[in-house]
Amino acid sequence: MRWASAQLDLTVPVELTSLIALVDRNLVTFKWITSTETNNHGFDIEKSENKNNWERIGFVNGAGNSNSQKAYSFTEKIAESGKYFYRLKQIDLDGTFGYSSIVEIVIENPKTFELIQNYPNPFNPLTRIQYQILNSSHVSLKVYDAIGNEVATLVDEYKLAGIYEHEFSALNLTSGIYFYKLQSGNFVETKKMILLR
Repeated sequence: MRWASAQLDLTVPVELTSLIALVDRNLVTFKWITSTETNNHGFDIEKSENKNNWERIGFVNGAGNSNSQKAYSFTEKIAESGKYFYRLKQIDLDGTFGYSSIVEIVIENPKTFELIQNYPNPFNPLTRIQYQILNSSHVSLKVYDAIGNEVATLVDEYKLAGIYEHEFSALNLTSGIYFYKLQSGNFVETKKMILLR
């Protein structure tokens, strides 16, 4: 796990004492602490790939008025590797706002191909399947029943190198053992999952 931090520009009415970003594979978690807050509506989390064009990716409610320390967090999942910039936009109840300094993070390309065990497993009826691909290529992710019949195609398209996750719904399937198979270039891997009704 890697982390980055920002210098703090926010002052009264909200005193921001720390802001860090933790990077774990393709998950970025922001944690920040305020020591005091006055009329704090909340925080927009903003993201950019070039420090010029900012996009609001989330909002976290503030405490309003507080003389005690408050801790906040926000997590984003990123599929594509690259460099990203983040900042907090603190918004008062009257609409005025201020920005934190910018935090820079890097999502690295995966070092290996990997098909990760679905979670939860056993499941009913939803589960998540995560995989990572080392090189950009055509990707196929399919689900088969115990005798080898294809029951679902989750992915069948060109993907950039990165980490991906798909939700699989077995709402119309019966209980039993199923297999999911990932193919990307010459890489092929299959794993087993169990549907319990």
